[in-house]
Amino acid sequence: MAGKVMTKAQFVTLIAEKASITKAKADEILEILSGTAVSETKKNGQFIIPGIGKLVKSQRKARKGRNPQTGAAIKIPAKTVVKFRVAKSCKDVVAPKK
Repeated sequence: MAGKVMTKAQFVTLIAEKASITKAKADEILEILSGTAVSETKKNGQFIIPGIGKLVKSQRKARKGRNPQTGAAIKIPAKTVVKFRVAKSCKDVVAPKK
């Protein structure tokens, strides 16, 4: 893994500089984006960020599993999970096929 991960503060600063706006306004935009992504995914089952990917709400079926410590069979209940699917255009730039 290369380099350090960008923090929220660094991301807000980058947005503010690129868009020529204040850091407070950039932080507000980021909060609106994340809030909208969460509410739309909860309500509609998906939220698309063009060029990056989409959040998708998915149902996982109940299944059988094993306790790794004891080896005993256990029942894993059904649940709702959120997945992120990367857009092809983003995937091709970040991790091109060789």
